[in-house]
Amino acid sequence: MASVERRERKGRSGEVIRTYRVRWWGPNGKQRSKSFKRKVDADRFAATVSADIVRGSYIDPDAGKVRFEDYAERWLKAQSFEEGTFVAVESRLRNHAYPALGQRFLNDIQPSSIQSWVSSLRDLAPTYRQVIFANVSSVFTAAVDDALISANPCRAKSVRRPKLDRRKVTPWPKERVLAVRDQLPERYQLVVWLGAGLGLRQGEIFGLSPEDIDLERGEVHVRRQVKLLPSNKQIFGLPKGRKTREVPLPDAVLEAINLHMTKWPPVDVTLPWETSTGRPVTVSLLIHSREKKALGRNYFNSFLWKPALIAVDVEPIRANGCHALRHFFASTALHEGESIKALSEYLGHADPGFTLRTYTHLIEDGAERTKRAVDAVFGHATPADEQIDPASSDPDEPDIPSDEDGDDDGD
Repeated sequence: MASVERRERKGRSGEVIRTYRVRWWGPNGKQRSKSFKRKVDADRFAATVSADIVRGSYIDPDAGKVRFEDYAERWLKAQSFEEGTFVAVESRLRNHAYPALGQRFLNDIQPSSIQSWVSSLRDLAPTYRQVIFANVSSVFTAAVDDALISANPCRAKSVRRPKLDRRKVTPWPKERVLAVRDQLPERYQLVVWLGAGLGLRQGEIFGLSPEDIDLERGEVHVRRQVKLLPSNKQIFGLPKGRKTREVPLPDAVLEAINLHMTKWPPVDVTLPWETSTGRPVTVSLLIHSREKKALGRNYFNSFLWKPALIAVDVEPIRANGCHALRHFFASTALHEGESIKALSEYLGHADPGFTLRTYTHLIEDGAERTKRAVDAVFGHATPADEQIDPASSDPDEPDIPSDEDGDDDGD
């Protein structure tokens, strides 16, 4: 427990100067002390220290005298990030956190300091601000766990966290999907079939193998993706979230795959697994470059996809990237009555709630569906060809920044 003792000394003019010293023994067995000019402040501090020791939440006041940058570097090296993620996190901290927070002690960074820093990021894209903030908050959370500070300043109620301006997804109409497909070189048109027909991410499309096609079960096993490291080196890796999955294989997509393979047979490609120095893995790829290599994301987006968009008068913004094919797949599935739970599994979302938040506005109104079902029973069914297709709505999409893996909306 902490105790308070009064101390007196004479000043230069002979006046008596009183101070109040708080003494206590920390959990590590070391005696600590701190002086105050006012007894009320000393009593309050002593009570707080005593209560913290009893609760087991005591933090050594000197433990947090570690510079943010030094601790963040140690934290980063201790993480089990994939190579590309490690480089991305290090870059964010170095460019956007260290200039403002790097040389300050952890226990000197208050919620007001965090709010001022967040305000300085206002010119960055909303998604990027959010990711930077999350990285910095993770550093402080680790410091709390290491008993260097008592609380994470990023989680204070007074701190306004960066918010993502998430606008509603507007799926492409079928006509646009087909038009863009037809503008791609024929050997790459299968990309559209796999994106719009299976809901695969771009890297998963580039990493798909004939061995992943299960004809007996009528499904596709999504087992890997082609990833591009910051060094521009390609690797194979697990799908986003390190989660494999199965997706139903429609007959039309299977027919497109078979036709593609008759013209451009699969090619064996060898790449490192998960890291640039990972074990070599050889995969027979459905889609490959003319040089018989794995298709590169940057090359495809810049020299194949973008020209196809321009050719059909579609603005070449991120919202109209290859990820738009996944939105088309999702809207088609929902229009046909697929459940959110099943759709989230097909898309590889870890949380069905994310799928619901992203696509809830595309789900047909329950009351209308019920009325149509009852009408069908009593002979007033609406012909299927007269029903409204939500995918035929206004095709203009907002510009939603992509995440670090190159996938819009974080899915």
